[in-house]
Amino acid sequence: MRLALLALGLVFLVGCTPNYSAVAQCITDSGATFYGAFWCPHCTAQKEAFGSAIKDINYVECSTPDGKSQTAICEQAEIQSYPTWEFADGSRLTGQQPIERLAAKSGCSAELP
Repeated sequence: MRLALLALGLVFLVGCTPNYSAVAQCITDSGATFYGAFWCPHCTAQKEAFGSAIKDINYVECSTPDGKSQTAICEQAEIQSYPTWEFADGSRLTGQQPIERLAAKSGCSAELP
């Protein structure tokens, strides 16, 4: 009985995960870029906030595989902290951001799930 309730609860939770694909695609289409590092906990949390829609975000990994240096593309972009969001107008937001703020900054009027 408990196992059945647990399984039902998991199905409910999975079914309630918001789908941010349209918003993520709109953010990317607007020219926004998410710069991050694999070892950065705030970057991980930002990715998790998008769920499976993170695949629709223009993400640039800034860390070298050993985690000790920054990639040339991020050095050239003068990325100083993670996560950094850069928008088409050249403005930036640093730190983990609410999806609603990223959408608004990107000019995306898509309603969030």
